[in-house]
Amino acid sequence: MSEARRAAVRAVGLEKSYQLGEQTIRALGGVSLTVGQGEFVAVMGPSGSGKSTLLHLLGLLDSPDAGSVEIGGRATAGLSDDELTALRRDELGFIFQNFELVPNLSARENVLLPAEVSGRLAEAERELPALAEQLGIADRLDHRPRQLSGGQRQRVALARALINHPVVVLADEPTGNLDSRTGGEVLALLRHGVDALGWTVIMVTHDAAAALVADRIVFLRDGLVAGETATAGEGARQRIEEFLAS
Repeated sequence: MSEARRAAVRAVGLEKSYQLGEQTIRALGGVSLTVGQGEFVAVMGPSGSGKSTLLHLLGLLDSPDAGSVEIGGRATAGLSDDELTALRRDELGFIFQNFELVPNLSARENVLLPAEVSGRLAEAERELPALAEQLGIADRLDHRPRQLSGGQRQRVALARALINHPVVVLADEPTGNLDSRTGGEVLALLRHGVDALGWTVIMVTHDAAAALVADRIVFLRDGLVAGETATAGEGARQRIEEFLAS
């Protein structure tokens, strides 16, 4: 990350363990990561490497046993539950593999839900037409999730993630339930948002093709950072293959 680029997210020394019966499972063993504003970072690793745990800690959905997380320069340690809820709502946008849309709400209502909770519904309603047009769902806003394709559902989820102008979008396997063509369209939207609109995206993925859309890839193994690579230039795919094979 360029020194001149302000950090959107900074994590230092994150540790997290879980108790499984009498066994203690170490999910993260001291992970540090800085993501600059306007940067697209992919996190890759095998099952059990800690990548989803890392995303949950960065998204303030769970708290670390040790270490710290800053969002937009604001320290999160010591914040109350209400303060953490407000920070998640106002500064973070989430995209999940299973979309996590409310089934009995229309696409419009799903997108506007975070804005309604945060008290900026009127402003979001004014912004929604342009956002929906940009994401290709302008003609689907009155449909419920069951009436939408997988790609349309993920676009609605992306609109919901963006409606409050978050500091960072956290994407957990956003193409995992999509076919390759539709997944490619979602990745292209994320890439365009970073390049043209200044979004910041952190994406967990197991898919090398998806990871290559990011600016850089951070590799996790056994709860530790095992390396990283920029995706610009030649050799990035080979470095991914070498990591996955090692």
